[in-house]
Amino acid sequence: MDYYVRPAGMPPANGYSHAVAFGGPTLVISGQVPLDEEGRLVGRGDARAQLRQVFRNLAAALAAAGATMDQVVKLTVFLTDMADLQAFREVRDEFVALDRPPASSLVQVSRLVSPEFRVEIEAIAAL
Repeated sequence: MDYYVRPAGMPPANGYSHAVAFGGPTLVISGQVPLDEEGRLVGRGDARAQLRQVFRNLAAALAAAGATMDQVVKLTVFLTDMADLQAFREVRDEFVALDRPPASSLVQVSRLVSPEFRVEIEAIAAL
């Protein structure tokens, strides 16, 4: 994989790459929400706790395919409150290699499938 964190002529990137080139098998992971393996909400009202659970869920989906977070090439992040952006960046940096960050999109949405969810993240990984 080739990571183009900040190609010439592009603005600074904050924890993501502007582009990632890869080939071969691809794993697409559905949007993950802050539910544990029993389906219980983790971190009611706590953005960081919810984000950590979402990243644990992403890691579990990757592991099922024999992959790790290092193979994620794209994240799409949905936050219900942009006040959680800093929490997202801090938790993301616990799970993502800072020297090879995936491409990323982040949008605020008015609501997720449950009103208690503050975050949902989907991913694409190169296997």
